[in-house]
Amino acid sequence: MTKEQFETVVTQYENLVYTICYRLTNNPHTAQDLAQEAFISAYTHLDSCNEATMKPWLCRIATNKAKDYLKSAYNRKTDLKNDDEDVYTALYKVPAAEDITMTNIVVSQIESFIYDLKEPYLKVSTLYFIKQHSVDEISKELDRPPKTVHTQIYRAKCILQKNLIREGISDGKI
Repeated sequence: MTKEQFETVVTQYENLVYTICYRLTNNPHTAQDLAQEAFISAYTHLDSCNEATMKPWLCRIATNKAKDYLKSAYNRKTDLKNDDEDVYTALYKVPAAEDITMTNIVVSQIESFIYDLKEPYLKVSTLYFIKQHSVDEISKELDRPPKTVHTQIYRAKCILQKNLIREGISDGKI
């Protein structure tokens, strides 16, 4: 394929390649960069493509470039800046005392609901929610099958959710 023929391919598929990159990254600037990288990669590897399969080949290159970008450390950096806050505020924001107090009250209320559960849910819930043991650890400790432990945790969650709704602590959308 000649340089002129490749320019025709670029003109023909540039919108498609850009759209693929944009759909995966949701960023127009990043999509433009990735589309350029995809065409550069395609140009350097033209010998490995048949002209009849050019479109799916370019789509695969664009998809792989976008996926590589999404997996990269550069993309995974944390953006601490919100629209309403600067970086300093985001880093050093301290919750209000009343928020901490309300959270502690809710936690103690939930713990009391857990301790009010009847068996077989009491032991499982205490180990799972309060002591934060895994299902496998609970299964071994209580000598119960893991599936039984899962079922008991689910049922305990349902009971706790009903209690939280009844007390006005939850709206049931958790």
